[in-house]
Amino acid sequence: MNMYLGKPNEKQKQMLLATAKHIGFGGARGGGKSWAVRYKAKALCARYPGIRILIVRRTYPELINNHIRILRKELLGVATYNDHDKMLTFVNDSIIQFSYCSNDKDLDRLQGVEYDVIFLDEATQLSEYQMKAITACCRGVNSFPKRIYYTCNPGGQGHSYIKRIFIDRRYAISENPDEYVFVQSLVSDNFALMRDNPDYIQQLMALPTKLRKAWLEGLWDIFEGQFFEDFRTEPDLELCATLGITPEEARDQHRCVHVIEPFKIPPEWTIYRSFDWGYSKPFSCAWWAVDFDGVLYRLLEYYGCTDEPNTGLRIPPNEVFEKIHKIESEHPWLAGKKILGVADPAIWDAQKGESIAETAEKYGVYFEKGDHKRIPGWMQMHYRLQFDKDGYAMMYIFSTCQAFIRTIPLLMYDEHKVEDLDTDGEDHPCGGRVQIYVYEPPDPARQGNYPVKIQAEYAVSGFADSRRRAEQACKTDKNTENVGELWGF
Repeated sequence: MNMYLGKPNEKQKQMLLATAKHIGFGGARGGGKSWAVRYKAKALCARYPGIRILIVRRTYPELINNHIRILRKELLGVATYNDHDKMLTFVNDSIIQFSYCSNDKDLDRLQGVEYDVIFLDEATQLSEYQMKAITACCRGVNSFPKRIYYTCNPGGQGHSYIKRIFIDRRYAISENPDEYVFVQSLVSDNFALMRDNPDYIQQLMALPTKLRKAWLEGLWDIFEGQFFEDFRTEPDLELCATLGITPEEARDQHRCVHVIEPFKIPPEWTIYRSFDWGYSKPFSCAWWAVDFDGVLYRLLEYYGCTDEPNTGLRIPPNEVFEKIHKIESEHPWLAGKKILGVADPAIWDAQKGESIAETAEKYGVYFEKGDHKRIPGWMQMHYRLQFDKDGYAMMYIFSTCQAFIRTIPLLMYDEHKVEDLDTDGEDHPCGGRVQIYVYEPPDPARQGNYPVKIQAEYAVSGFADSRRRAEQACKTDKNTENVGELWGF
């Protein structure tokens, strides 16, 4: 069987030669992803007679335009296409099956079907559930390789899952890190596109900032439709350059970034507890500190989520509050402190018997009713995320608060309420936080004009100096560096 495969570029070669079970490829527009999918599928069919391959896109028109039409022409005389079955059958009995998944019902077509190699082309357009359901078909009692290829760009409903397994490399207990490989391919790596369409880079550079960073630069922290695009888990490189500091210096000084390493907080800081109830969906309890300048620090979190995103533990309220009471009684940051609890007024609903708030009180966990107006809370969030002229923000998140760090960058705008976020997303860590923002609002007059603070031994002149002195006096406590791990959050 003879057929011409073409010449891959260097990044495509890396993808084609990878042998891990899960292989991610792309990360930006114009990286030659679909071409690599077709190349690898053809090569596998030629190499392994009888192998079964599946190529998936979100819609059938995408399959036709990106794969079926091109492959039928390239494989003329080598493979026969059956339009009813959406299948190419090679002369050596290898097959390439095409399928689409625009919604969960489309998964029914794959029940009981086995494939040796699966390609999820533009994987981030699929949900995590859809990807996992499709990749469960990668099995079979034979000697063929068993692999799943994910081509992807930042954005889309599967963004969080792809970012977690390939970019952040954070894995569940059931996932083996050695089975995951990611090859980033930018438009600049695609020599064929640069030769035939040299203006394409200029088209990408002309895009709005968010799209340009995602589609041209392959950045996964900013994408179109992102609600909290101003949240920075890593130092803002452009702002660091403007301020003349390195990213390492910025991280150490808590500048140009919102996620920081834990440190032992001064005993005089006020402690709050926020709470957002959930049963089939996750519950979220978080502890916050407010410094002498009104800056919020998310210290700890207790998030009731399974290994599946946005899926609750289904723990009854009494067990949740028993654990919260234990944490507040024993944790070195919280034990003996006065903790002000703020929660959504919905937990006082007693129409079906004892309210959740009443259950909490039995375990010595008390709350005041928070203001659950969503849009004002979001605006305060945006305000606190802004960096001042020196690169300081009004809110910081300890790096051990992984639920917050994972979910907040993934929240999207509501398509119908332009100032609100889409509540279908995993917004539970965000929900409890809004109560604190409304309860302890920032003072707009302080932005860029910080007054002198007089607070016991931490009294110094200026907001930035105050924070530096407090943090210098309270270096990271080695016993609490892994607080999230130690407390099983």
